[in-house]
Amino acid sequence: MTNFLVAENNKGERIDLFLSRKLEDKSRSLIQRMIKEGEVLVNTKQVKPNYKLEAGDEISAHYKETKEPDVLPENIPLSILYEDDDLLIIDKPKNMVVHPAPGHYSGTLVNALLFYLGDQLSNLGGELRPGIVHRIDKDTTGALLVAKNNIAHAQLAKQIKEHSFLRIYETIVYGNVKADEGVISKAIGRDVKDRKKMSINTNQGKEAITHYKVLERFGDFTYLRCQLETGRTHQIRVHLKSIGHPVLGDEVYGPTKGFKGLMGQTLHAKVLGIRHPISNEYIEVSAPLPAYFEALLSRFRNR
Repeated sequence: MTNFLVAENNKGERIDLFLSRKLEDKSRSLIQRMIKEGEVLVNTKQVKPNYKLEAGDEISAHYKETKEPDVLPENIPLSILYEDDDLLIIDKPKNMVVHPAPGHYSGTLVNALLFYLGDQLSNLGGELRPGIVHRIDKDTTGALLVAKNNIAHAQLAKQIKEHSFLRIYETIVYGNVKADEGVISKAIGRDVKDRKKMSINTNQGKEAITHYKVLERFGDFTYLRCQLETGRTHQIRVHLKSIGHPVLGDEVYGPTKGFKGLMGQTLHAKVLGIRHPISNEYIEVSAPLPAYFEALLSRFRNR
């Protein structure tokens, strides 16, 4: 067990950042897990990783002596949509986890990036997330941005924070969406009953805005284009569920009865637009729809 007494000059600092400096042999992701699992207490009480310290707080860390597995390079093919000296944009396939996490320390995009680029990746995201500026879900396909150096990473992260980062998705949803287009503006936060899910029914939600437009209607299903104004976890999936049209194949927010012949959700990151972090030139790429998505559209069109 390790104890710390918070000094006045650390007041207002996030506890996970504080501990990542004090426990230099522990990654920030491991420290966040320790906090969530109650291995870190403040004044004998459990807190969240974003808890803001007060002068005089007594921190006790009862951490288990576990070591995160080394993240190894793996020769996994990458579909590259754009690349230069500072960044690359990957077309992420279905069923690929973006970065290592418990239960997924191999076969991830990071394993593939380490093989392709070695140490030519930013390290602002920590040991488990080299180069990773933003994420998309395991079952979501499409355009994903990777930073090769810290200057590029910081600038790109700023664009995301300022909502100047263009992200357009395409999806098929349950039901006939009546309006040709619309805006969903509902705050999103952790579900109070299930911490693995997100919800609009929470007092801790953050602003979330999704614009949608109907591309095609298939009676019981609708093909949509969604543009993110903000980028909350599971935003499109939660927002579309909130208007009664969950994403087809979504096993978390969709109907309990699955759709026959489909594995996973039909959600694709189609268009990504950014200002180049060094030259400030506007770059926009489009990721082609994956084969399973095209086949599903053909199936609906031919019914």
